[in-house]
Amino acid sequence: MSDDSFELYDLRVEAVIPEGKPIYCGAKEGDHFELRGEMLSMPPGQGFSIYSISAVLPLLAAKQRPTHKNDWMTSDAEIACPDPNCASRLRIVRLDKRRFSHAATTAVPLPKESE
Repeated sequence: MSDDSFELYDLRVEAVIPEGKPIYCGAKEGDHFELRGEMLSMPPGQGFSIYSISAVLPLLAAKQRPTHKNDWMTSDAEIACPDPNCASRLRIVRLDKRRFSHAATTAVPLPKESE
């Protein structure tokens, strides 16, 4: 059987709170969540605004994947709070790479290679 593995980055999404600016999403300095594979987790007792999460959610799958060094997805890491009156931002940080098996993540088989 051929190697069916692939790698994704684990991600940490951190609240960036500018000093002295209005914050309406409830975020505090140090608030964060992590994405490992498809599993999102937060520290015990910490919440996160669903509206803030909705701002970064469409970008997380792309940030998990290796990208070209010139791709904006490689360099750009901060996302504005969806409330235009809130000064917070969310920073997406790539952590370690994690290896996955195609067969363990889907019921769809890999296509057979041409011989």
